[in-house]
Amino acid sequence: MDVTRVFAERGDLAHLALFLWASGASALLVATLRELAAQTRRFDAFVAEIARLNQRMNEREATSTDGSRTLN
Repeated sequence: MDVTRVFAERGDLAHLALFLWASGASALLVATLRELAAQTRRFDAFVAEIARLNQRMNEREATSTDGSRTLN
């Protein structure tokens, strides 16, 4: 038996519409949260790379001040 027809016969189309709206909104929320989590991971990786670059630059400056290496 068709679910839509059952709801139509009982006069519960408003409930069906509300259920479909809530399901769609929930699916969009889940998709948004997944994308936010992925974006947060990408940003964390970016910050980690910047920290590594900063550390390398600081090490390079420290070795160049004692004359053993120079900046190129």
